[in-house]
Formats: sequence, structure tokens, C-alpha cells
Amino acid sequence: MLKLNYTETGFHLEHLTQSLEEWVAMRAIFALRVGESICIEPSTASFLLPGDLPQLNSLATAIERYGTDEVALEKCDAEYVEICLQGFWLASDAENAAGVFVTSLSYAIELLLFHLWQESQMSAAMSDR
Repeated sequence: MLKLNYTETGFHLEHLTQSLEEWVAMRAIFALRVGESICIEPSTASFLLPGDLPQLNSLATAIERYGTDEVALEKCDAEYVEICLQGFWLASDAENAAGVFVTSLSYAIELLLFHLWQESQMSAAMSDR
């Protein structure tokens, strides 16, 4: 399962071993116990990755191989590709811009996406220096 934590300044991607259903159920129970509102709805999310990452071809091959509709790889321009995901949005209310997006894909695709995102974060940190 992949979890994207959205904040007002960006997002953070996590790869979790829990099933999507188990994680969502635990999050809903937590909200109930602390008296917090929770909104869970089907949604899409997308993020950009640099187009020159070496494993992007492996990701494209994995998406073709597993024939999943939950993830798409689209070329934006000469520098970036867009990763589009289908999953679920969890927030305190439907209009809240800060929340969590979760999706369940094949293990190979999840792992590739996570590693590509990590690599892009390291590249961005190095270029900021």
C-alpha cells in the first residue's frame, strides 16, 4: 500500500506493508475513539517525477505487465512525468486540502514508485545545495 500525506507545503510518500482495508479501518476506528470527523471517499492523486530517472522504464514495463488501471504514467514535458493514481482520500472533511491519499497496487509497482520518489527527493536535496 502507498500512503501520500498531503500538507499545505507538499506531500510525503510512504510504502506500507498493511493492506489498504486494514489501514483505513484502523484510521476510522482511531477517529471514532478520539471524536474526530473523518471523510473517506474514492479519489485520484498525482505527482511529478523527473523524467530522467533511470528506473522510469522499469515502471512503465511493470504498469504494462500488470495491466492495472489504478496507476498511469504520463509525459508532461521534456523534464517531468506525471504519476496518476486511483485510491481513497481521507481527511477531516471533504473540502480539506490536508489529508491522506492511500492506494493499493501490485507490490512491484508500489516498490518502484516508492524508490523513484525517494530518488527524486535525494536529487532535489542535492540540487538545493
